[in-house]
Amino acid sequence: MSISPASAALSEVAVGKATRRLVWLLVLLYVINYLDRVNVGFAALRMNADIGLSSAAYGLGAGLFFVGYFLFEVPSNLIMHKVGAKAWMARIMLSWGVLACAMAFVQGPISFYVLRVLLGVAEAGFFPGIVLYLTYWFPRASRAKVMSLFMLGVPLASVFGAPLSTALIAHGSGWFGFEQGWRTMFFVEGLPAILLGFAALALMPSRPVNARWLRPEEAEALTATIAEEDARQVPGEPGVWSSLRHPRVVALAAVYFGIVFGLYGLGFFLPQIVSGLQAQFGVKFSLVQIGLVTAIPYAFGALVMIANARHSDRTGERIWHTAIPALLGACGVAIALYLNTPTLAVAALSVCTAGVLAAIPVFWQLPSAFLGGYGAAAGIAMINSFGNLSGFVGPFVTGALNTATGSFRPGMWVIAAAMAAAAGIVLALGRRMAADPPTQLESPLRGPDR
Repeated sequence: MSISPASAALSEVAVGKATRRLVWLLVLLYVINYLDRVNVGFAALRMNADIGLSSAAYGLGAGLFFVGYFLFEVPSNLIMHKVGAKAWMARIMLSWGVLACAMAFVQGPISFYVLRVLLGVAEAGFFPGIVLYLTYWFPRASRAKVMSLFMLGVPLASVFGAPLSTALIAHGSGWFGFEQGWRTMFFVEGLPAILLGFAALALMPSRPVNARWLRPEEAEALTATIAEEDARQVPGEPGVWSSLRHPRVVALAAVYFGIVFGLYGLGFFLPQIVSGLQAQFGVKFSLVQIGLVTAIPYAFGALVMIANARHSDRTGERIWHTAIPALLGACGVAIALYLNTPTLAVAALSVCTAGVLAAIPVFWQLPSAFLGGYGAAAGIAMINSFGNLSGFVGPFVTGALNTATGSFRPGMWVIAAAMAAAAGIVLALGRRMAADPPTQLESPLRGPDR
């Protein structure tokens, strides 16, 4: 099967329309998603003392989000593949928005733990669902770039969300009847997810054939282009259980665990690390200034992420474009708190953040090299769910080490080790994938699951 020049031209037009119509919405969804996930890091600047949380207890609660997330990730993605992205994504956003608002009513460690677990259950499937959704709409040569645009939600949530969150904490006392500003922050920042849940029903068609803004021939050409690529790249579609136990899926889960260890270790503790620079260097930051300084690494990371993804799409190379950023990120976080000025410390943290952000969009092009259909839905969700267990381990270990030693340095070394290990595993996996062509790789996975 080959695509004619006319069909390829129509497919290119459809990709352009999909980029303009969908990507901005997906970025906005991820901004709200990531902000609702990590705004607890800003709340901790006041919340911990108000409700009696130690650094270790806070780290446990921050990480418990990923327990619920882990348990419901694969079922959520399989349901989305069956019922369609539009309805399922709307359900996810509405439920997480309600629970994000409910964080405003937390009273102590137990309610904090329970709400974090429930928030993870509600949100399970959002990120891998979007990764899978992009495979329905974009050919392989443009996916890393589109994924990097979607991932702009992380730095944008930090660049704009950090000042917003700290401003609400500092000045939101008394709003909506909440005594503390951090409660106002949780309530206000949960509302957009509820509104966007309804917007998704109107603005997020499940497949090209469902898009009213595509002409029928454009939708057909785009669908045919992606189907032809899948048939060539994934000769035998793996089933659900085969995908979940495939050694390369397990290896990719380990890689993602290391990369995301850095993402959430920084996401949950960077505001406290920046606050800690005050004592280390004898400087003084207001609460809002802490938010502004925290935004710097993410602004830099956004630029590096897009540049790395575009270069990866242009060259078609994925392994080194994942490994090198992860290794550079490990170096940045390892040395950050040993530097002798706050400027250099923030610069090193910026290198780490850029490494994490640059690695993720390219990394997500690796599973689709050998997974398709329900196997892709299950495999992508499994990689994301196991990888995101580091969202539990990372904050808990970082918080426990800080409580035990009074310093964030040991926790930063653990983050560096995890990211360096991820770089090593992905390089080893790349050598193995180069040695085994797709036809050899997929042959054991053909046929029905047992």
